Amino acid sequence: MPEPEEAPTGRARLRDAMLRPSRSQVIVAVLLAVVGFAGIVQVRTTAEDDTYSGYREQDLIDLLAGIAGTTQRAEDEIARLEQARDDLRSTTTARTTALEEARRQARALEVLAGTVPVTGPGIRVTIEEDEGEVDAADVVDMVQELRVASAEAIEINDSVRLVASSWIDSAGGGDLLVDGVVLSPPFVVEVIGQPATLAGAMSFPEGPTTQLTKDEAATVQVDELESIEVTAVRDPDAPSFAEPAG
Repeated sequence: MPEPEEAPTGRARLRDAMLRPSRSQVIVAVLLAVVGFAGIVQVRTTAEDDTYSGYREQDLIDLLAGIAGTTQRAEDEIARLEQARDDLRSTTTARTTALEEARRQARALEVLAGTVPVTGPGIRVTIEEDEGEVDAADVVDMVQELRVASAEAIEINDSVRLVASSWIDSAGGGDLLVDGVVLSPPFVVEVIGQPATLAGAMSFPEGPTTQLTKDEAATVQVDELESIEVTAVRDPDAPSFAEPAG
């Protein structure tokens, strides 16, 4: 009879298990390796950042509340600065607009007062006496019609700037007395405004041109120009001319 085999010793079983592990042993080894790796990572993470490890729960709550408050204050400050920026822009724009409007109105008043030269499109009216003398009243009517047609500036013979207080009278011998200044023919009236509108104010039926040329007293020529220079100005400090009585 064959002799029974000896039971393997513990060392032999260990050697066989290491050399030829079973499926269950492989699974257990993998699990142990994973658990070991996780443990090492946890230990390193704890060692690297333990800033709040000793804080109590209430301490952490207070810390989070403080961070939230700081964030809110920062957001409020940003909103305040943005509002201040918008207000500054609005104020600057309003101030600039107001200054521009004030300058525009001041310029308009200077033009109306005749204290500054003016350049722009307009018409030139040349009146030459023919068989008679120009009636001062007809010249006054002409000036009024031109003002109604939105004339911005008017001067006669490069000498007298006509304004709201101006007056015109006969000086005899075909001359005109304009604001105290004697002017002789031909009379050249330069007017700044819309050329077509001003020319229309001169030529409508029974208008200024018709009145000035009646009875062949004078001839009238109206030229529409792209640019006219009205250079005559009035001294703002000088007393106004008083219209003669009668």
